[in-house]
Amino acid sequence: MDLQPYYDSLLRKLQLLSIPIIIKRELKYALSLILFLIISSFVFLNLLGPSRPEFLLRIGFLSQILPSNKKTALGACDYSYGTWVWDETYPLRLYTENCTFLDPGFRCRQNGRQDDDYLKWRWQPEGCDLPRFNASSLLERSRNGRIVFAGDSIGRNQWESLVCLLSQVISNKSTVYEENGNPITKHKGFLSIRFDNYNLTVEYYRVPFLVTINRPPKNSSSQIRSTARVDKLHWRSSQWVGADVLVFSAGHWWNQDKTTKMGCYFQEGETVNVTMGVMEAFRKSLQTLKEWATQTLTPSRTHIFFQSYSPVHFSLLLNFRDGTWNEGGRCNSNKAPETNYTKLEAEPWNNLIISNFIQQMAEDENKKVYFLNITYLTELRKDGHPSKYREAGTPISSPQDCSHWCLPGVPDTWNELLYAELLSRGFRTK
Repeated sequence: MDLQPYYDSLLRKLQLLSIPIIIKRELKYALSLILFLIISSFVFLNLLGPSRPEFLLRIGFLSQILPSNKKTALGACDYSYGTWVWDETYPLRLYTENCTFLDPGFRCRQNGRQDDDYLKWRWQPEGCDLPRFNASSLLERSRNGRIVFAGDSIGRNQWESLVCLLSQVISNKSTVYEENGNPITKHKGFLSIRFDNYNLTVEYYRVPFLVTINRPPKNSSSQIRSTARVDKLHWRSSQWVGADVLVFSAGHWWNQDKTTKMGCYFQEGETVNVTMGVMEAFRKSLQTLKEWATQTLTPSRTHIFFQSYSPVHFSLLLNFRDGTWNEGGRCNSNKAPETNYTKLEAEPWNNLIISNFIQQMAEDENKKVYFLNITYLTELRKDGHPSKYREAGTPISSPQDCSHWCLPGVPDTWNELLYAELLSRGFRTK
């Protein structure tokens, strides 16, 4: 087994997590010796018999982010670590692609995908069981309430999944509808599905950066086409106030390709900082979100979740990895979850920043804020993307979709985790 990618990944992560201070030479030697002993021990165990390479990714400093099967002091299980197990009965629990609220781009079978094995994998946490999703229970618990998703299109994937999971138990379908009469399409703005019998709305707000995107200030350089106001939350944030459950998703737009390379730079006050990096801008944006939540939300009411990064799986034909969406990357050949752990990507930098954000907010004892860690379980599901099975009318030359997910599919498991976390905290709405 080629373990070099894991060693390289571990070194990169340790560098990322290092504190920028001068370390004495003796401490450097000690750290090097510790790292050498860890790697040597792993290699020795691997020689003795089959081992699990993901173990190397779950040690030391990385445990604050990476999944762990250890139970908390309250006895709750960490559902984010486990394995995908084959379960022929699993699709019977789910809705079908005939759900009214599914975007055409996520209906993979209707768009030509022939196999359905991707529907028959169930997530099994290590050391505990994931509670079976009970739509009737969640509807009753959410009566007279609001469940709000705010963020990028990955959040929309999860929102559509939850709406379909809940609506499948409603016998009179006419009592579930988009309350503003909007069609379910990938339009900009927001959608709100109302469950009349429960006086409940499940809402989605498209805010990929969470903060405001503005035109550049007057007399700006021609290279500045727009700015992301890292100190100013999106104006739709006023509509999130009063939510009982608030789920944020951000990360896929926080990269150079969708910011600085497109002429979108970062602004604070009236000043545009053309040297600010994407990581720093993301951190500042979450600080703005934290201040807004502290000042605006009612701590005793709103449960805040921040979804971790949802991995993409663009592969090049020759080396089966390292592809991009705009350079021929594809994922249509994947038919089962990944089992070769040496092919897993390193922990995304976004997760470190999100994790720190959650920890800072959790310092306020009255805040109900949680890290919805879906990265590891999702990284394994390279088979669950729409890939080349795009909605009708999509040009043949269009890139494959290896970012979003077929529905039913992987996002249903994200909502099972969300439901389990709410249950473990005795979620009720009044």
